[in-house]
Amino acid sequence: MEESHVIIVISIFIATYGIIISEKIHRTTIAMFGAVIMLMLHVLSQKAAIDHIDFNTIGLLIGMMIIVGITRRTGVFEYIAIKAAKTAKGDPWKIIVLLSIVTAVASALLDNVTTILLIVPVTLVITDTLEINPIAFLIPEVLVANIGGTATLIGDPPNIMIGSAANLGFMDFIINLLPVVVIIFIVIMFILKIIYKKSLSTTEEAKQRILNMNEKIAIKNELLLKKSLGVLAITILGFVVHESFGFESATVALAGAAILLLISKVEPEEIFVEIEWPTIFFFMALFVLVGSLEEVGVIEILAEKMVNLTNGNLFITTMIILWVSAIASAFLDNIPFVATMIPLVKGIGAMSAMNITPLWWALALGACLGGNGSIVGATANVVVSGMLEKHGNRISFVDYLKIGFPLMIVSVAISSVYLIVFYL
Repeated sequence: MEESHVIIVISIFIATYGIIISEKIHRTTIAMFGAVIMLMLHVLSQKAAIDHIDFNTIGLLIGMMIIVGITRRTGVFEYIAIKAAKTAKGDPWKIIVLLSIVTAVASALLDNVTTILLIVPVTLVITDTLEINPIAFLIPEVLVANIGGTATLIGDPPNIMIGSAANLGFMDFIINLLPVVVIIFIVIMFILKIIYKKSLSTTEEAKQRILNMNEKIAIKNELLLKKSLGVLAITILGFVVHESFGFESATVALAGAAILLLISKVEPEEIFVEIEWPTIFFFMALFVLVGSLEEVGVIEILAEKMVNLTNGNLFITTMIILWVSAIASAFLDNIPFVATMIPLVKGIGAMSAMNITPLWWALALGACLGGNGSIVGATANVVVSGMLEKHGNRISFVDYLKIGFPLMIVSVAISSVYLIVFYL
């Protein structure tokens, strides 16, 4: 490949990334534009471009979006949130803890963005009733959504991509990442209690209003709820055993989606409109962009430099990937970052005798937890910021950074210790 050709490809890639980071043009629009330019310049053929798209990631995302879209209609999340507030007897800190647990578990089993979209509106109703600033509730929720999403294959898009590329199943993520995620959750909640202790006072009348709420009204369709929860349970069971039966995770998710569409009798058009198609096309375009770098040999050169820099030392390589991923993901979108890192990690494995399994866990922990570092670090953060503004409360970039960044550093430090003790 001519050097000038390689420089053109790198320039297009960097320009595309720069515009994605600047948010001047919608990320899907510019990613698609960049991918099309790569095709027009014959960097890769259309067939090669399609081969670079990871359809396991795409299928898994679409399948889960359909299942969640149908389940959302039942009102089950509103029910759980009101029930949690009543169980806490209107005590603000206890409500935060219970809602945070619900958010973390739901983020691990559905995905963190969907969970935030479902849990935040109900949280705002609760904070309005208690007459408390919602920021003290929503910052813990968004932090634990990203932490909870780190624990499973389906919890955060970077994990879906890593699982598919490294051939790691649902149980691999649970066994390797759930223990450290639980520790991080407990430590972060303890620190948050110290931070927000003074801003959580309310009146007895407000607490009584919480106790008077009727959670049963939230359930809109009991039959659909039973069907949705049944299919969701079977799908998660499918994720647990999919490797034993030789199925890809996308097959499990799409099977669950197809079954739920069939038994729910919901019109597919209604659900398909709710699928986040911009996200799906963003992923597809990204795979083509990163595939272009692979085609011209850029990823191979970077992997070679990384191996030379670390002398093939597993400890140093793991720590570099963990911390670089975390700091980068705090300010860049972690999805394109991980899309670029995946072939790099594979390249390191191909060039050295290193066992690269710890590198995958370092990448997953860094990219997912790093998202907590700033308001633009993860999609869930951006969604919460927008919902807060609509509600009349604003959290600035700097205000979030003061809380999110130090807590992100704490969680990555815990991850470092965990990786050293168990893998290095």
